[in-house]
Amino acid sequence: MPGANAGNAVWRIDLSLSTALPPGRTAWLSNEERARADRFLRAEDRWRFIESHVALRLILARYGGWQPQDLIFGQDAGGKPVLATHQRAGLHFNLSHSGSLALVGISCAASIGVDVEAIRPIDDPLPIARAHFHRNEVEVLTQTPQALRKQAFFRLWTRKEAVVKALGTGLMLALDGFDVSTSAPSAPTVAWEGADPTGCGWSLSDFDLGPEAAGAVAFPLPGQSCHWYRLPEDWGFQG
Repeated sequence: MPGANAGNAVWRIDLSLSTALPPGRTAWLSNEERARADRFLRAEDRWRFIESHVALRLILARYGGWQPQDLIFGQDAGGKPVLATHQRAGLHFNLSHSGSLALVGISCAASIGVDVEAIRPIDDPLPIARAHFHRNEVEVLTQTPQALRKQAFFRLWTRKEAVVKALGTGLMLALDGFDVSTSAPSAPTVAWEGADPTGCGWSLSDFDLGPEAAGAVAFPLPGQSCHWYRLPEDWGFQG
């Protein structure tokens, strides 16, 4: 696994483990993480939360040279999870999970936001888009053939969520205040209705996760690229 100076990376984690994680791995979680897991009503959702947070600890620990159980998490001013000050050391991260997939983003250069969404049935995404998306994004979806509209909707949704998570502003950022529907030759762009809150530009990329999911990563800094990794299927039982 890359070390702390390996640059930007996004890790894919498959959460459909056929066997429960060893107790030693689940013991890494804090009391707060266990309490959050217990709030899920469905056992499947609860277990996927546990798996994704165990994987997050495994990845972060190996980047920083720590023990997974020793990691201490807090929140920044916007509520975004961060490592405790004495462990942060310039290491930015973000976690997203949906269905049987999770993404963990790592950066030593800038704040990072990742989002993954399982593509679930939606009769017509246009009403949702009209209520939350930028007018240009709504127009793009309107012109997209109906057979492709659901995938296009989730692609735009994950881009927007990745931007929000990179900024760390949560619900304070209006989703219709920026447009991610325009693609440059090599990558999508972020166009703001007003001033760019970063003042310096963005990097935004999609991930090819197949027909069952959409994913994106965002940095509030131009010129950023990502290495793409995947934890092995038996990641929960190694070493």
